[in-house]
Amino acid sequence: MQKQWYEIKGGKRLEGTVTISGAKNAAVAIIPAAVLAGETCILENLPHIQDVQSLKEILEELGVSVEYTDGDCMQIDSRTLRTTKALSEAVSSMRASYYLLGALLARYGEAEVALPGGCVIGARPIDQHIKGMRALGATVECDVEQNIVRAYADKLVGAEIYFDVVSVGATINVMLAACMAEGVTVLSNVAKEPHVVDVANFLNMMGATVKGAGTDVIRITGRPKLHGCGYAIIPDQIETGTFMIAAAATMGDVVIKNVIPTHMEAVSAKLMESGARVIEGDDGRDFYIRVVMNDRPRAINVKTLPYPGFPTDLQQPIMAYLCASNGISTINETIFENRFNHVRELRRMGASISVKDSYAKVKGIPSLRGADINASDLRAGASLMVAGLAARGTTNVHNIEFIDRGYEYIDAKLNALGAEVTRKEK
Repeated sequence: MQKQWYEIKGGKRLEGTVTISGAKNAAVAIIPAAVLAGETCILENLPHIQDVQSLKEILEELGVSVEYTDGDCMQIDSRTLRTTKALSEAVSSMRASYYLLGALLARYGEAEVALPGGCVIGARPIDQHIKGMRALGATVECDVEQNIVRAYADKLVGAEIYFDVVSVGATINVMLAACMAEGVTVLSNVAKEPHVVDVANFLNMMGATVKGAGTDVIRITGRPKLHGCGYAIIPDQIETGTFMIAAAATMGDVVIKNVIPTHMEAVSAKLMESGARVIEGDDGRDFYIRVVMNDRPRAINVKTLPYPGFPTDLQQPIMAYLCASNGISTINETIFENRFNHVRELRRMGASISVKDSYAKVKGIPSLRGADINASDLRAGASLMVAGLAARGTTNVHNIEFIDRGYEYIDAKLNALGAEVTRKEK
């Protein structure tokens, strides 16, 4: 297989309009959730990214009929499913495949799933997922030697479940399992992210009864049977934030369409604090956010928090932006313990960053300079793209398969705004 990388000729001011794709984090949960229907679901506004393609292939391995019907639409018919064992390499290489555990357990009373990978930003254990499913009455076993988790139950029964930590993955996975459990399930200390709400809305479209998504407590009244439906995925909050930050980093003027402004309030606030203008609007058909920046950013302090706080998935891109700030910024990463893998690469570009425990101190310099750099994960890759766009000279970003996992046509979208990004291969 040929190696691909992005060559970025930096220093180009981003200007124009960009349209945001469907949300990766919602899509990778809703696609497995479609198995619950036992009928045909049609999903719209799916992003064309590697993670969606991987899930399509995983479902097909299970016997599910999956096909693209029209551009960003996918038709999923789980009536043909022939096995509840998802054990392929594709499953173990992708973290979101663990949503199959909750979906298969709910509908078939059993599931066997390869423990997930696809991430190098910390341990991200699934203990809260397992706790929740056991509370519903499932027997859950982890085979550490084979790296497999097995769950089975004669029937699932509603329960009151308190999550020890706020976890998006556990919230969604246990919500899937509880949808077809007997009685009422109450989930407390849940994640409130927009994609949690989107999954709940999708489940309700299939006939489930899920209330309270987006608050601290979710109530689920189990249903013995769900049905197929059509559903459109929400816009991607993290892609929106990445383009907002890229616009500010290049001292640009960009209108970002197909967005939900309320999802972006924490990001908007930090960009405005740094000196950018952030304007929200409605053109009659669509909400948009316009970001305008005319100078080096002011130094700011950022602390990642569960939604509605500043998202951990945008910590890396905003650090790249702050490398050229006027002053010293601090970043406190409270969600994942290994999310500073991009710092070494930014230093290659001249950045002055020191790290201690969960804190990074960023001493601003006038400008980054182009370099050969390597993405270590999806959002690290996005941060290096932002750095390359803002830097003087040419930057080559390697390991772009990480970026392809979560950003649809990012090179084409950036080039339409005046960037000079070329996908190279050898």
